[in-house]
Amino acid sequence: MENINKTIKNNKDLSYKLKISYEEAKKDNKFKELVSKINLSDDELMKYTSSIEDSAKEYENCKTCKGLLACKNNMHGYCYLPVLKDGKLSFSYVACRYKNKVLQDNKYQKNVISFDVPKEIKEAKIKDIYTDDKNRQSVIKWILNYIKEYKKGNYGKGLYLHGNFGCGKTYLIAAMINELAKNGVKSVIVYWPEYLRTLKDSFQSSANDEFKNKFNEVKYSKLLLIDDLGAEGVTSWSRDEVLGTILQYRMQEGLPTFITSNLNIKELEDHLSITTNNKSEKVKAGRIIERIKQLTIDTEMIGENNRK
Repeated sequence: MENINKTIKNNKDLSYKLKISYEEAKKDNKFKELVSKINLSDDELMKYTSSIEDSAKEYENCKTCKGLLACKNNMHGYCYLPVLKDGKLSFSYVACRYKNKVLQDNKYQKNVISFDVPKEIKEAKIKDIYTDDKNRQSVIKWILNYIKEYKKGNYGKGLYLHGNFGCGKTYLIAAMINELAKNGVKSVIVYWPEYLRTLKDSFQSSANDEFKNKFNEVKYSKLLLIDDLGAEGVTSWSRDEVLGTILQYRMQEGLPTFITSNLNIKELEDHLSITTNNKSEKVKAGRIIERIKQLTIDTEMIGENNRK
């Protein structure tokens, strides 16, 4: 009996302390405003005083916030808010209006699979394309027209876009892909040297499904960008079994394919030959080049090096 009485007394003491703490917190206008929006009694709300205080502070920050860069909350772009469901109160982080806009604007990114591609390329946008360099204007015009025609169902050939380092080849095509992704077009952007390395690792490991998935995502992609072809170390396997197979399938199925390189077509053929004085190697390299010519329009772009 003594233990029961002691438990009752402790519960009363706890309830009293909770009530005192709650009433003290209600003196703060931010706290008072927030609890007024929650359809629960004070007896229930006082159990959550500490959480409501944290939430009220973040809620107030959001009311006066000018943008994501000015966010003062613990989780950038989110507000810790009370959620009442079926009479039960819980707290969760909810995206603010600025974060929601970013999430909506970048929703298209789920349509683009990328392999070892920097953030700048993943987020490339048509509106951010640098247009002051006249040497880029013909390619920009071509890309804008391609977007227009693709939306009409006129896919056509892609580009084999080669030129000097840092002139923005990858960014231009990635911006085009991202623009089409907004219309639900599924695409893949792959940095070729690193892709080959990871593909080889998965092939040599026991994770055979991983190899197949990585290979098939590129092979069957509705729209594909192979970035920096010619920068890889060439082997017979990477050339004939990987690149050759992918290009052959895409050529047969008429799947739009884009390639960027620092090498022109002739230089790429020499690169793919591995041993230039071996006739067999030259023939195999020539087959790859013919597939590229079937899939793409050979285009050169010499522009300012924006990576200086």
